[in-house]
Amino acid sequence: MIAVRPMMREDVAEACRILNEIVAIGGTTAHEIPFSEVLFVQSYLDGADKICCHVALGDQGEVAGFQWLGSHEALPEDCADIATFTRRDPVLRGAGRALFDETVKTAGALGFRTINATIRADNLLGVSYYEKMGFRDFSIAHGVPLRDGTPVNRISKRFSLKE
Repeated sequence: MIAVRPMMREDVAEACRILNEIVAIGGTTAHEIPFSEVLFVQSYLDGADKICCHVALGDQGEVAGFQWLGSHEALPEDCADIATFTRRDPVLRGAGRALFDETVKTAGALGFRTINATIRADNLLGVSYYEKMGFRDFSIAHGVPLRDGTPVNRISKRFSLKE
């Protein structure tokens, strides 16, 4: 059983390191520039658009990943936006599922009907993860340019909380 709890200030350094390692690898996040801890806090912990942010903990109580849920002006009021980041080495199998289970409970309790995930089309791990969680294709933004101008499609997938 993987422990999941709300992110706290003391988690920021580890969570920011995980995110920056993913950014450095490239190709699996829309983020292309590393985060400072200050920017990380503004984006994932204290942002006005944050609904919740949970961390998954490894065997030693260390942060093994985090999942953020927030509002987005382009989405309906009853639809929240999601972002998931888990460490690559060592991988904690089941961390993404444990995080998502907790996020679904929170979103449902707050009255949300759907969760949106927008993923780079070339992020096969991300596309696969959200499909395994039950997300279904909703729309595609074609040719969204990266910082270097390379066009990459972005797939939006939706998860229904209530039928």
